[in-house]
Amino acid sequence: MLVSPRFPPTSAADSQRLRMVLPHLASQGCNAELLTVDPICCASECDSWQATHLPSDVPIHRVRGLSRHLARLPGLGSIDARCHRALARAGSRLLRQRRFDLVYFSTTEFGCFRLGPLWKHRHGVPFVLDYQDPWVNDHYRLHPEIIPPGGQLKYAVVDRLHRIQEPCVLRHAAGYTAVSAAYPAQLQARYPFASPIPSMVLPFPGSEADFQHLDAIPTSKLPFDPRDGLIHWVSIGRGGADLHTALSGLFEAIARYAPAELRQRLRLHFLGTSYAPAGRGIPSIAPLAARFGLSAIVEERTDRLPLSRALATLKAADALLVLGSNDPGYTASKLVPYLLARRPLLAVMHEQSLVCELLQRCGGGQLVSFSSDTTTDLLASRIAGAWLASDRHAQLLPLDRQALRPHTAAGQAEQLVAFLRQCR
Repeated sequence: MLVSPRFPPTSAADSQRLRMVLPHLASQGCNAELLTVDPICCASECDSWQATHLPSDVPIHRVRGLSRHLARLPGLGSIDARCHRALARAGSRLLRQRRFDLVYFSTTEFGCFRLGPLWKHRHGVPFVLDYQDPWVNDHYRLHPEIIPPGGQLKYAVVDRLHRIQEPCVLRHAAGYTAVSAAYPAQLQARYPFASPIPSMVLPFPGSEADFQHLDAIPTSKLPFDPRDGLIHWVSIGRGGADLHTALSGLFEAIARYAPAELRQRLRLHFLGTSYAPAGRGIPSIAPLAARFGLSAIVEERTDRLPLSRALATLKAADALLVLGSNDPGYTASKLVPYLLARRPLLAVMHEQSLVCELLQRCGGGQLVSFSSDTTTDLLASRIAGAWLASDRHAQLLPLDRQALRPHTAAGQAEQLVAFLRQCR
């Protein structure tokens, strides 16, 4: 049984792993059923395009909890808070009615992980967790100068709760997957009992099939007109202060080294940069661009894009940007879809990020790395040489598709099923 509270047509980033691997599970001899929350209870926007390509032979059970209109009330902001009881009851009913070998949780609604020990106690079914983000995150403790999501007070309360819940759940898990190698290392350092628990690093995949179904998206739905004669570089995904090293290097390179004719036609689009509800996001990239005198060519839209429009935007862009965090454990989940979009690509990443190894192995994009000691001037000069010189920003680099296959939906389904079988 697969558990993903936010699932298509709900447009949520934490549903994408299961959405992409679902069509490939049967070919691996895995019969799955999925438990999720009815979109009417989810605060996330819907994208009907995602639901039209779900496999018809996989049962999807949708439950209803408290209305999403209650999400603004204190303590009811998360799906877990509003729908935990409904998920618990529906999951117990399914586990009584059918014989499941294992439950796999794939979500960033970490409170739902608590259902694992509950169902294991009641029904004797092992469970595996998918760490798409850290449940307990030390990054903001180590960097108090960075304001965490939701502010210091809210983050402190949530962080304390997570530090209580995580070990109680993890010690009963049969295994866990993680998008970054840093996460198992952190768990094993934090909890001595975690070392023997089977784990597997499984970065987010990309789906080649997604790019075969974009013809229905009209250009009028895109954030820019791809036929306006301008040069459009695109980055889709969250912003934040931890990206400012990479962003500062990029902006300094453009301000100092880009030819005048390129700057006149260049437009940079940073889209979906905030997790806040629509219209309430606070820009984190545009103010930095202003410091480099680039306000006229840098656009930031904080509202999230539905996946269908996001993928269509990638295909329409003249080049794609992947900007990495100061946190070495950060893995850019968008990299593989960016590579599959087959556009010129620049990645500016911490040298310890898994993205560096992936790009070096698969190709498909220009990589510029930095360390904690890299200055903005040095990073800017590296970007200028790798991206701006000789119009390299317009060159599509070869991609080794065989090397990339383990990171595609089909390849990852094979790896995931093999790992889950080990955890039964």
